[in-house]
Amino acid sequence: MPAAAVRGERRWPMAVAVLVAAVLHALLPPELTVTASPWLPWATAVILAVLVVGDPGRIDVRRNWARILTDALIALITLANAYAAVMLVVGIVDNASFETPRELLFAGGAVWVTNVIAFALWYWDLDRGGAAERAHGTSRPPAFVFPEMTHTDHVPAGWYPTFVDYLAFSFATATAFSPTDVSAVRPWAKTMVVLESLLSLALATLVIARAINVLT
Repeated sequence: MPAAAVRGERRWPMAVAVLVAAVLHALLPPELTVTASPWLPWATAVILAVLVVGDPGRIDVRRNWARILTDALIALITLANAYAAVMLVVGIVDNASFETPRELLFAGGAVWVTNVIAFALWYWDLDRGGAAERAHGTSRPPAFVFPEMTHTDHVPAGWYPTFVDYLAFSFATATAFSPTDVSAVRPWAKTMVVLESLLSLALATLVIARAINVLT
């Protein structure tokens, strides 16, 4: 096996995305956040610190506790953003908040960006058993087929997708509302892609419509 195939990916892209999601949630209007939202950045920082200490450097250690902690971290971000999204929709439908377009657009944009990050984290964590498994050249079939997998002449030997690849795919899914150059080939992956597209479309439609209504 080529040396590049067993070298874990760097953790910092995933860590930065997690912290961005936590900070965006903490900056949302109070009516969109849970009571403990001000502590969300600190909680994520602590969990990230534990993951880094347990697996310093690159992500290449296969440990059950690390997977469980990573899943818990992603679930925390997902649940907090789901709550914000629900309250955002309720506020728009009831015309109970967001008197200025700026406040509305910031809230909608923050929820949308966090949604992109959350789905990217799930794609990254679930595909082929996670980052550590991919680093060791797992034999599990992929849930997502990237162009680099079929055009091997354009990438180093032993290439495998890292968090940035999943983040780019998640962003494309949330903006294009259609298939991208990455193919979801497992049923659960296709379901998640459809769900992300629907959520992104609903958020964008409601926020833009409400912003226009406020302006007029």
